[in-house]
Amino acid sequence: MSSADNRRIVREGRRNGGGKEKGFFQKVHSPPSPLNDSLEGEIQAFLIDEDQLHTYDDLTKVNPVTPSTVLKCLQARYSVKVFYTHAGCTLVALNPFQPIPDLYTLDVMKEYHGAPQPQEFKPHIFIVAEEAYRNVQGQLEPVNQSLVVSGESGAGKTWTSRCLMKYYATVAASSSVVKSQDTVERIERRVLDSNPIMEAFGNACTLRNNNSSRFGKYIQLQLDRCQLLVGASVQTYLLEKSRVACQLANERNFHIFYQMMKMATDEQRKEWKMPPGQCFVWLPNSEKTVEEDCFHETVEAMVHLGINTERQRQIFRILAGILQLGNVNFYSSTDESQPCNLDEQSKDFSQRAAELLCVPAEELQMCLRVRMLKAGKQSVLKPCSQAECSMRRDCLAKVIYAQLFDWLVTFINNSICADKSTWCNFIGVLDVYGFECFQINNLEQLCINYANEKLQQHFVSHYLRAQQEEYVSEGLEWSFVKYQDNQSCLDLLEGSPVSVFSLLNEESRLNRVSDAKTLRVRLEKELCDNANISWDKFSKEPHFTVAHYAGKVHYQIQGMVEKNKVFISSSPPGFFQGGRQRKNSLESLMKILHTTTPHYTRCIKPNPDCKPLTFKKEEVIMQLEACGIVETIHISAAVLTCPAVVSQLDLLEDQRKKILSQCAFTIQCCWLKHRRRRHHARHQSATLIQAVVRAWLVRRCVQRRNRAAAVIQNTWRKWRVRLLKNTYRILCFLLSSIQKPVTVRGWPMGLALASAPSITMSLTATGFQKMVSVMASLHLPSQRGAYTVKPNQFSQELASIRAQPKGSVKLHYQRSPLLYADRQPDMKSDVTGFNAILLEKTL
Repeated sequence: MSSADNRRIVREGRRNGGGKEKGFFQKVHSPPSPLNDSLEGEIQAFLIDEDQLHTYDDLTKVNPVTPSTVLKCLQARYSVKVFYTHAGCTLVALNPFQPIPDLYTLDVMKEYHGAPQPQEFKPHIFIVAEEAYRNVQGQLEPVNQSLVVSGESGAGKTWTSRCLMKYYATVAASSSVVKSQDTVERIERRVLDSNPIMEAFGNACTLRNNNSSRFGKYIQLQLDRCQLLVGASVQTYLLEKSRVACQLANERNFHIFYQMMKMATDEQRKEWKMPPGQCFVWLPNSEKTVEEDCFHETVEAMVHLGINTERQRQIFRILAGILQLGNVNFYSSTDESQPCNLDEQSKDFSQRAAELLCVPAEELQMCLRVRMLKAGKQSVLKPCSQAECSMRRDCLAKVIYAQLFDWLVTFINNSICADKSTWCNFIGVLDVYGFECFQINNLEQLCINYANEKLQQHFVSHYLRAQQEEYVSEGLEWSFVKYQDNQSCLDLLEGSPVSVFSLLNEESRLNRVSDAKTLRVRLEKELCDNANISWDKFSKEPHFTVAHYAGKVHYQIQGMVEKNKVFISSSPPGFFQGGRQRKNSLESLMKILHTTTPHYTRCIKPNPDCKPLTFKKEEVIMQLEACGIVETIHISAAVLTCPAVVSQLDLLEDQRKKILSQCAFTIQCCWLKHRRRRHHARHQSATLIQAVVRAWLVRRCVQRRNRAAAVIQNTWRKWRVRLLKNTYRILCFLLSSIQKPVTVRGWPMGLALASAPSITMSLTATGFQKMVSVMASLHLPSQRGAYTVKPNQFSQELASIRAQPKGSVKLHYQRSPLLYADRQPDMKSDVTGFNAILLEKTL
């Protein structure tokens, strides 16, 4: 048990009264021995207030802790319809044997899932589920979780497992992403749809339970990094395949056979060769109807998992073939060298079975009536006796059913299992049938009880032993609580070199008819030193008795070797034989459990008749003692009453609160600092983005304007060229219409300086003369040469239009007649000419 579990137990003890209750400081060092007067008085004082017994939601508050006080509290809570009670690290669940719908609604799931401290709520299976889920979210080592649901047949393990799977399918499906939501809903539906199929093919109606699981299963719910359900896988253990061919009195075969018989259509019956009214030897008590006889629900679940119509048809034909095979009977031949004979009716059943199983009828009959013996390299065919023929028929049916069951499990896993890269953690739900002790117990019960011994050892090593060793290592004043260690029983069953399973396997490998008395003698000789095995020498039937943690069980040896051979024949390649296969299978399960954080739920069966709200003290007290509940309560309660713990509890709680407050303050500071940094970074990013956007907008505006200006300029130039061309055409047209030469008079534009334009004569004209002057200034060619340009002086003086000189020019001011030039000539003045400007080109 982890330190977190310790703190939770201590907190719950303080919250529920802790050491402040009257008499709570009494030390509890060991389970009560035979009651003395003092202890009897304390028990009576505790039980005198019966009206308050139902308020003890955690059995660690019971004082004193005895089987009687614990039993009374559970009975009081059961009478007021309270079915869950804490017992330290374990949750005790009492089966009400009637539907309690308000206890498992969606609103209740959300209430426990959203609670800050679910442990403060009333005890419920959802508290265990939520604690495991939060451990995965918190990544507490070990991250993977296991929910171990134990109890005897009829205690409610299957229902509890259903509730756990439904809870995780609900809380692990809360995703806002539509695609992820669809994926989770698909996986959730397939995981839940696997239940009806597994129960139809693996559960049966027994004396103790109408829906008893005749196999064990470990379901891994696979979660991704966001703790969303992405897949699942199923591992099965210890299928009771012998039930196919052998059922105890008032018990039934697996549910699927009765579903087919009761709910099949006429067309299906015709295909399965089952005429109305036909009876089958392997379907006893078919008139009994239970809630699980729902064929349509099984078929619907197959469709949802992807088992198409053709595969369903093949599955049901195989099941029908097994039933037909059970009606085949043999009777001995008068000649021992000849195989056993079949009557006409058995031949008909054998023919039907062969057709349904798709094998030749002759080969099927030969396989059942003749066996092959190997002598060196040669093979010899030997007819089987009537008993051997029946045994071979039963073994064949068991092997076929086991292989069909394994195929279904594989198909379900392929349908719901996610790729390893998509999930990182898992929550496992373990549901195995509980400890069994009947009037006649054989190899099936031995394997079942062996599995329960392994689980009990896991509980003892994980909680009882490890917890006390942790107290000693921490230096606490501690007296060990005595508990039952079942290691010696496990050594008896699986030890090396000699054990029950090893001797059973060795006897099965011998090529001879098994002898129960011989096996009993070997067991007594080889295992006489182990105190957990004993024999009744006066018993007529060979048997041995094993002292399990839950009590002594008598096992019948007759037929045990034959059944172990069936296990051998149905073992996959690479597995050890018989019991060794079971041992390896359980060892692989235990390795998984040891690498996870376990959470225990003990299911209790209140009465043997499965009656609603009926509490039988004798039935309950045996289960409490068998599963070690009282010892668990002792250790958990002793944690609260230990003086070293109580005297330091307030100080530790105060220190814990301070540390939590400091951690919260540090987290808040870091969060605020992170928020401010993020706000500043976002502000800078926004400013940069705005500047870039503005610059881009300006550049785009300038580019648009430049493009517009270029378009305007190009358009203007084109327009001006067109205008000049049009003007030229007009002038040419007008000049061509003038018949006489016209004299154009103009005035020099100015001095011919270096920066003067190429035209140095200015024309002063109006009207038509102005137009002609412009034409001359622009060097427009004359079409006819019929007009001249003259200066506007009266005399024939020098007038010239000079081009710009190349190079520099020198103006001689002294010799220049510029001062004498009439800069404002007048038509009425006497000035008759214009002096030439003297220019001298300089090099």
